[in-house]
Amino acid sequence: MAEFNLDLKIDPQMPVRKDWRIGTIGAGAIIRGCHQVAYQQAGFNTYAIASLNRSRAEEVARDFKIPIVHNSWLDLLKDKQVEIVDIAVPPDVQLEIVREAVKEKDHIKGILCQKPLAMTLAEANEIVLLCEQAGIKLAVNSNMRYDQSIRALKTLLNHQYFGKIVLATIDMRAIPHWQDFLKKYDRIEMLNMGIHHIDTFRYLFGDPEKVTAITRSDPRTTFTHIDGITQYTFKYADDMMATSLDDVWAWQGEGTQKDMYIRWRVEGLDGMAQGEIGWPKFPAKGLSTIRFTSRKFPDQWIEPTWDTVWFPDAFQGTMASLLRAVENDTLPEINGRDNLHTMATIDALYLSIKEERTVRLTETLKNVK
Repeated sequence: MAEFNLDLKIDPQMPVRKDWRIGTIGAGAIIRGCHQVAYQQAGFNTYAIASLNRSRAEEVARDFKIPIVHNSWLDLLKDKQVEIVDIAVPPDVQLEIVREAVKEKDHIKGILCQKPLAMTLAEANEIVLLCEQAGIKLAVNSNMRYDQSIRALKTLLNHQYFGKIVLATIDMRAIPHWQDFLKKYDRIEMLNMGIHHIDTFRYLFGDPEKVTAITRSDPRTTFTHIDGITQYTFKYADDMMATSLDDVWAWQGEGTQKDMYIRWRVEGLDGMAQGEIGWPKFPAKGLSTIRFTSRKFPDQWIEPTWDTVWFPDAFQGTMASLLRAVENDTLPEINGRDNLHTMATIDALYLSIKEERTVRLTETLKNVK
């Protein structure tokens, strides 16, 4: 029986210099539970923090030994010691922050934005153009690309373990948190949770030729919204399909049992892989998994294992990619310009829902500036 010894490259490549001075804007749960935990483990240098609530920023600073707490995010941006800006606020206000950050291009070298990059493609375009014109590296925290099972799958795809891909699926049964800012936009699931899957399909297989989406409301959600439970399919030029069912009605509440998971599967002419994403177990340590079978290793399932998790460990990768881009004067792996194609794909999916038809990606890509 052939022995499997391929390096699956699940660990992020680290920058040569880890002491870039990071200024963090935001002090919410994602900062406390993911960003700062991951940065501390990686040896990154969070030099300053600011939040709308100074007392919360001070709590995070104490917990993670961050030396400087600024009164406002504007003060943080003007701090000439800050080299990298880590934005962890709702995406509807990211453009305002980036507009101010690019004015400080003499000392700010890189910006990490949350996903979605903005609430609209037009705003996302502006963010990307502002950073390009200022010479500031822009990365987007599309961190599912750094989930360990997805990284492993990408390596296997790169090495043609499964031959020509026929079908890829994601099956999500989980309940996201719909933040208050979403209520004024009414685009909720695909833009804020499904975006992980949409961007991951692009990471694994590239841009689709056309997309189709259907949706129904989330019965748990009381505010008006376009998309609650969604199903969307990508069709590629070579006839491959990728489809995701995002079920946010995964637990009916007290009196019923939970069955939460995110599972994926990829099938090709020469083999297949399947896995599970550990995120629904967070804050418990939920390991993502992969098992695959391939003609390269006949008549067996191969099941690599690791002890790192998507939340919080993947957040090392998104920041490491930005720091390496600053060091080497290259594009971050998850750069803003690439992310515009994710935003354009999301626009195509919403257009599919609105007009009840399949939409070619070129219909929305023409709006990328």
